[in-house]
Amino acid sequence: MTQFDKDYLDLCKKILKEGIEVENRTGTNTVKIPSYNFHFNLQEEFPILQSKQLYFKNAITEMLWIYQAASNDVSFLNERNNHIWDKWKIDSDGFYREYYENTDIIKSEKYYGIEYAGTIGSAYGYVVRLYNLMERVLNLKDNPNDRRVVISLWQENCLDKGVLPPCVWSSEWDVTDGKLNLLVHQRSCDVALGLPFNVTQYATLLTLVANCLGYLPGTIDWSIKDAHIYVDCIDKIKEQISRYDTYLELKKKTKRELIELKRKLEDEQFEHSITEYNDLMLRCIDLLETKEKPYLWINKDIKDFYKYDNSRELKDIKVKQYRHLGKLKFPDAH
Repeated sequence: MTQFDKDYLDLCKKILKEGIEVENRTGTNTVKIPSYNFHFNLQEEFPILQSKQLYFKNAITEMLWIYQAASNDVSFLNERNNHIWDKWKIDSDGFYREYYENTDIIKSEKYYGIEYAGTIGSAYGYVVRLYNLMERVLNLKDNPNDRRVVISLWQENCLDKGVLPPCVWSSEWDVTDGKLNLLVHQRSCDVALGLPFNVTQYATLLTLVANCLGYLPGTIDWSIKDAHIYVDCIDKIKEQISRYDTYLELKKKTKRELIELKRKLEDEQFEHSITEYNDLMLRCIDLLETKEKPYLWINKDIKDFYKYDNSRELKDIKVKQYRHLGKLKFPDAH
């Protein structure tokens, strides 16, 4: 299991233990703490959760949509079988319409303009393109001591025409001792759904850029303001914590005990139908038996950030040796 799993679930436990329930714009309350911080060293680990399955292709194609394609057009994602922004797409009439859950009744609507049809408005990739933000980072190749390499997606003049203001809104980049490092700021953090995606995305982005500039990927310091869990996600988060606890309990067993338990569980599966419990235990044993850790493979021959393949196949970017404890179905994004 990754160190990220432990650190992430420590945050979840802290929110459940110390958090305060509050109302918000979505109509679904959250339990929140005011702030939190992470530190990742990419020389030691590629941060991706194993306590639940992370759909890394969606995470990476969304990241490339923003920073490489510099696009706000949702069709880019749909063409790659990525539908995480469908809910916030401006319609063909230039309106963003929010509907009550599972109905066709409009909850609210706002006119953005026909020119924004099919997009999320002036947000994310739109801002990257407008201000040519990635070039600031790529210029570190020629000026590695630059202390002004800041990407800000929070541009006041763009917020009114953006369907959602950016949550992960800024990053600061530096080169130290031949390594490219990041400081990431997140103003609002959906811990259950958004955070696992975001961390893996920026770890991938850092690795891709470092390769192009001739540096090693270094560290990411991650600062969060308003770390929250939506109340309808709490049960699934508790299940994820329980999975990790099961893994830790099995970790106490000897190699021989694990072999015997695995044989017993497999016999039960053969004789009866597969149960969620048996499946979880076998997945935990699989993680304990292997010494392999998930890692990010990239095509190191690519030295132009804009040339990495951004198709659904992600031919130049692979997460390898990725084992996990299975899917967890959370409610739709709020």
